[in-house]
Amino acid sequence: MSTPASGVPGTIARSKWLALTAMMFAVAMTFIDQTIVAIAAPDVQQELSLSSGGVTWMVNSYILALAAGFALGGRIADVLGSKRVVLIGIIGFAVSSALCGATPASSLAEPWLIVFRVTQGLSAALMIPAALAVVVAAFPVGERGKALAIFFGVSGGLTAVGPIAGGYLTQWTWRAIFWINLPIALVAVVLTIAAGIHTNARREPIDWPGAFLVALGMALSVLGFEQARSWGWDSPWTWACIVGGLAVLVVFVRYELRTPHPLIKLQIFRGRAFAVDNGVLFFCMVAFIPVFFFASVYSQVSLGYDASNAGLYLLCVFAGFAPAAQLGGRILDERGPKPALLLGGLVGAVGFTLWAQKITDLSLGDQWWAIVLAGAGMGLLVGPASTDATNRAIDASYGEVTGITQTVRNYGSALGLAVLGTVLGHVFSRRLTDSLTGFGVPPEQAAQIAAGASDSTSGRAAAGTASDIPAQVQAQIQSAVSADFALATQWVLYGMAVALGVCFLLALLHPGDRVVDASGQTSSGKPTPAAA
Repeated sequence: MSTPASGVPGTIARSKWLALTAMMFAVAMTFIDQTIVAIAAPDVQQELSLSSGGVTWMVNSYILALAAGFALGGRIADVLGSKRVVLIGIIGFAVSSALCGATPASSLAEPWLIVFRVTQGLSAALMIPAALAVVVAAFPVGERGKALAIFFGVSGGLTAVGPIAGGYLTQWTWRAIFWINLPIALVAVVLTIAAGIHTNARREPIDWPGAFLVALGMALSVLGFEQARSWGWDSPWTWACIVGGLAVLVVFVRYELRTPHPLIKLQIFRGRAFAVDNGVLFFCMVAFIPVFFFASVYSQVSLGYDASNAGLYLLCVFAGFAPAAQLGGRILDERGPKPALLLGGLVGAVGFTLWAQKITDLSLGDQWWAIVLAGAGMGLLVGPASTDATNRAIDASYGEVTGITQTVRNYGSALGLAVLGTVLGHVFSRRLTDSLTGFGVPPEQAAQIAAGASDSTSGRAAAGTASDIPAQVQAQIQSAVSADFALATQWVLYGMAVALGVCFLLALLHPGDRVVDASGQTSSGKPTPAAA
């Protein structure tokens, strides 16, 4: 049996490794769903006649619900017990998935799909902090880096598997991308029960006003960034959402500091290490989840891949991420988090920069090594930053702390998708307009076609704009679409390189200390001098 490293009763499992396996199956659905839908988006849009905005929110509503619900999910895991909340999350996610797959082909399709994508996200927001809390509490500090390296390595791999699975399942029916979650959920429930996990509840009131404020603040700010592409940066609505959302988050912080039972104990951010860990996670996630979405669209638009091959293109990210995640866990256990964070930030920034420089060559053979390098940088960052932050839990409140880190991660992902998506759309529209005008297309028609292409989330839709152009320049237009989209994606990759560079700078501020458990053991598994 294993108890929390702090000595505070929390999670006890019959087998810590079986508990880890059960929790990886539990979260498998959630990580796959972060990227699988992007591949199926063209088929969903065509069959259900969704608007371009509806397709965008089919993807973003899930990620936003994740970000908005994690803090509350972490607190509920503490109050009700992690095992119970994991099971609730699994069942809720499976039911929501089944309902997404059953979306009617009618006028109800768009609101139906968005609503149940939101309930998917909220179910995942309950499940993931609770699952992480089980894993963290089941392993002592000295083994935690290795255990969470496996956890995050597998979850990162599942994020990459999403587009591959989506490509093959979509050839049968796009609805299968949601139905595939049902057998995974069944296995997760069976393993969770078999692991013999027992969790203690912490009888504390839940801060519902705080949960509402943080969800509203994040939702408004992400909405403003996301809609800037269609509303325009000069629109008062854009800035009302962004500024209003940030203002609500400020109100949330002030409220949390005054309430006796806060949703988030903000004093934990007074620890420099915890603050740096979360800063690193935020900027790393600006790249990590969005890169799968943008790269999958690039591979279809610019490289001409079908959905299945687009998923294989993304395996290059995982080829770097998975081994680096294991290396990062070993570095954390042996030397503490700082060396892994510094190396990850540096490698990631260099990798994304080199990828951006090669992406306009329109050849995977010229890019793969840079993609692997970018993935390795993120693999070195995610596990050590998450593990070190969780090790610093106040009173062994692992559910709360994992809720905080997951909120930060998914807020970064949602903002990354929104901001970088706006950059992509703006650059692509401007470049394609210039190209079409150069081919003799009237400026107004060129601008209209380019705007339609940039609003699309599918490679097919972007490439299909050529049907609106005079027949004599069809081949030139197809070539221009590929080249211009690659140039727009280059800007996105440079933005990701900047985000990873910020991770490196933040890592310089990490104090480099190691967490010590109640037995005097450090995160390297060695006793401190005092304990010895």
